[in-house]
Amino acid sequence: MSTLEIAFVMDPLQSLSLKKDSTLAMIRAAQLRGHAVHYLLQEDLALIDGVVQGCSRPLRLRADFAESLDPAIAGNNWFEAGEPKWRPLRQFDLIMMRKDPPFDMEYIYSTYLLERAAEDGAMVVNRPDSLRDCNEKFFATSFPECCPPLVVSRREDVLRAFQAEHGNVVLKKLDGMGGMNVFRVMEGDPNLGVIIETLTSGGREQIMGQVYLPEIAQGDKRILVIDGQPVDYALARIPKTGEARGNLAAGGTGVGQPLSERDRQIALTIGPELVKRGLSFVGLDVIGDYLTEVNVTCPTCIRELDAQFSLDIAGSLIESLTAKLEGA
Repeated sequence: MSTLEIAFVMDPLQSLSLKKDSTLAMIRAAQLRGHAVHYLLQEDLALIDGVVQGCSRPLRLRADFAESLDPAIAGNNWFEAGEPKWRPLRQFDLIMMRKDPPFDMEYIYSTYLLERAAEDGAMVVNRPDSLRDCNEKFFATSFPECCPPLVVSRREDVLRAFQAEHGNVVLKKLDGMGGMNVFRVMEGDPNLGVIIETLTSGGREQIMGQVYLPEIAQGDKRILVIDGQPVDYALARIPKTGEARGNLAAGGTGVGQPLSERDRQIALTIGPELVKRGLSFVGLDVIGDYLTEVNVTCPTCIRELDAQFSLDIAGSLIESLTAKLEGA
């Protein structure tokens, strides 16, 4: 296996969860396989003299970084970072776009720059144009056989009609993350009007309505997919008492479980389209028997599944990408 130079476009190191962050798992996996790792922030990307460049720093994690659970105590002692240096992004073998949402205009500008780097010969994961095109909630509607009844609209009459037909529904913004701006609306809810008004910004923004799935009580399952193939275990994110959201950021608890036959069917149905679009690492959200979201920007839950089932998901991803590069 050849030594690769891998650049991670990511959030500031000091902002990461040392115990849970999936990007750190990828960095460690690359480091353990002898690859040279560099990191950049979005602000470190630039087009200079017609060439996309990055002001990157060499990065090395301490062997025991995962044991430093409290960043306030660990400080910066869990990593070593070299001096920043400008270089063309095409000089990297692999660029991992691992910037967390929000998916805003600055994120889109970053994909423009990364797309130019890909045109210059670098492999960018996930593919920048697909990051732009595949809204994590709307992209799921490309697979209607996998989805619950749903509607996408900014019109109050359409959304009210959907709620009247199904009674118990979930309304959410298309660009939401971490369970933010997700509302469960039941039959006769007097707040329906203000919820629609708030989510659509007074009728100016499209939102999604989905039939409420009571199976959320057993968990919102995160299924990780590497190059179209699902990991054998899902992380069921179980809502805390009184909540309708399973997101870990909303207080959910992650419990690992083997994929069900339906889970695997959903993943394999979507897999070929993910490969076609250059979406090498994706997180599917499944409640009961239904796909609800396709997370393409910065999928997480690697560390939780690794810990519960003695897996090395990040290692499998790095090895898969290495094989593709060597076969190119």
